[in-house]
Amino acid sequence: MRVIAGKARSLKLKTTEGMDTRPTTDRIKETLFNMLQADISGCAFLDLFAGSGAIGIEALSRGAREAVFVEQAKDACNCIRENLTVTRLVDYAKVMECDCLTAISRLSGHEPFDIVFMDPPYNHDHEKVMLERLKDSDIIDEYTKIIFEASLATDINFVETMGFEIVKIKEYKTNKHIFVKIKRD
Repeated sequence: MRVIAGKARSLKLKTTEGMDTRPTTDRIKETLFNMLQADISGCAFLDLFAGSGAIGIEALSRGAREAVFVEQAKDACNCIRENLTVTRLVDYAKVMECDCLTAISRLSGHEPFDIVFMDPPYNHDHEKVMLERLKDSDIIDEYTKIIFEASLATDINFVETMGFEIVKIKEYKTNKHIFVKIKRD
């Protein structure tokens, strides 16, 4: 796994051992960032369920002004910190070693993030819980792009009943990215 583009282009990233994390492949990461290209420069990026930090690091490499990485596994947080050091992006990053719900509470008062990316464990309904918490927080607004990664089998009909609108769905062989934002009144 590597950084695809930007300041840290081609640098290799570490991942944690075992099956606890599911790194996004370089091809899917490149497709995702091609879709986000116009929004990355100068943005505030929140990476929930960050794993190795590859998504947030890609955002920083491409010009995000800051990235907050949220991961509760100690080994994964150490991996994120190592990857930030290798890519020389540590000055633009904050790593929060806690669960995502706690992090959202702790981030209260932070300006709204421009982009929120989350890659929770598949098929556990974490997406619903996280969207509900985000909706009630002050860290997103009507301009925030929220992207979550899910298995192809994940039913996303709940999104619109929660006050969000689906902007785009990009399907891959085994998973998909769902782009949502808060519905305007």
